[in-house]
Amino acid sequence: MSPDDFKITRLGEAMLPSPLKNHVFVPDDSSVCYETDARAIAQYVSSGQAVPAFEKAGARAKIFHDPAWSKAAILTAGGLCPGLNEVIKFLTLTLINRYGVPVVYGIRYGYKGLNPIHGLSPVQLTPEMVDDIHEAGGTILGSSRGHEDTGIIVDTLTRMNINMLFCIGGDGTSRGAHDIAMEIQRRKLAISVIAVPKTIDNDISYIDKSFGFASAVLAAGPVVTCAHTEAKGAFNGVGLIKVMGRDSGFIAAYTTLSNPFVNYCLVPERPFTLEGSDENALLPNLLRRLNAKHHAVILVAEGAGQDLFSQESDRRDASGNKLHNDIGLLLKEKITEYCARNKVPLTLKYFDPGYTIRSVKAEGEDAVFCAMLATGAAHAAMSGRTDMMIGNWNGELTHVPIALATSARKKLDLGSQLWSTVRDMTCF
Repeated sequence: MSPDDFKITRLGEAMLPSPLKNHVFVPDDSSVCYETDARAIAQYVSSGQAVPAFEKAGARAKIFHDPAWSKAAILTAGGLCPGLNEVIKFLTLTLINRYGVPVVYGIRYGYKGLNPIHGLSPVQLTPEMVDDIHEAGGTILGSSRGHEDTGIIVDTLTRMNINMLFCIGGDGTSRGAHDIAMEIQRRKLAISVIAVPKTIDNDISYIDKSFGFASAVLAAGPVVTCAHTEAKGAFNGVGLIKVMGRDSGFIAAYTTLSNPFVNYCLVPERPFTLEGSDENALLPNLLRRLNAKHHAVILVAEGAGQDLFSQESDRRDASGNKLHNDIGLLLKEKITEYCARNKVPLTLKYFDPGYTIRSVKAEGEDAVFCAMLATGAAHAAMSGRTDMMIGNWNGELTHVPIALATSARKKLDLGSQLWSTVRDMTCF
């Protein structure tokens, strides 16, 4: 990694004194090391190289945008996720109550709301309007997938005199935000574009975690408990649960460890077979488990085992994301067939809580995290930063270039302590 990869774009020199009172400001040269291993840092130092580091997030003593002349816009795009309303609320409150920005628009249904062809007028957000929205899941602004013309979007921002745009979403939403920032830069406009990372899959790179992930794991807990109850309630009972995780198995791994009823955790990063004599053969292992314990709970991420299908899926959603074949239904079929072939009685119950766990509200520390990300995003925009994502690394809020955050999808490291603990606590 090069220090240049972590450089944040600024619209210009921040010259206005911040209106924030009794606030601890972050110096512009504050940073958070990318490397967390002391040996790696020492190698950079010994070779005379600069240590790659993120800009540290937080309010600055000098700001770029004049609050009295500012207008901000907030949109949510992609799939639902716990915490969307919390982020909308704290962005609105920080901009209006703390900085004195007079107008904050809520853009309806993601990027569609910035294309006049759809006829979606914005709503003006106020502290009164967002007062209790944190009590509900989903997003009061609505969401959508799909591409809209970047030039038209920038035309709309210019016509509405918006100088700060906050895009709350995952990988696709952030890529869209980057394209908008590039068009703004090409036109030499002074508009800050800030992404706030949202995905229950926790698969955005160069951030430790995304908001909504912890709440989704918490919401999956009762489903695991029900699956375990059903499994133990029958001779050779199997509770089979499919959770989200298109390409990354974080939600499956964390749900397994936070609900230690799970005996099998299947993730996209670890290939497995159905039959055979090796340790990666699922069905013989399950049969041994049933013969010994007479019940089992299987948790599978939606993107796991795609190579087991005879034909690869060619379907995609409106954002261009590949839609996988249904591994949950395949496992249900194959487990039933295998047990019947081996004359083993079986009672299998299948659970698919995907849309349930992404629709709940943020809870506990996750709600706190939403507030911190939102305020950090507002501070970054007011200081004139753009084309960046508000992130977190090693316990600190950070500024991450969108191009860096979207350069690769974060995946579960099968050599990590997290996965080692999953293997220690399960039987496959």
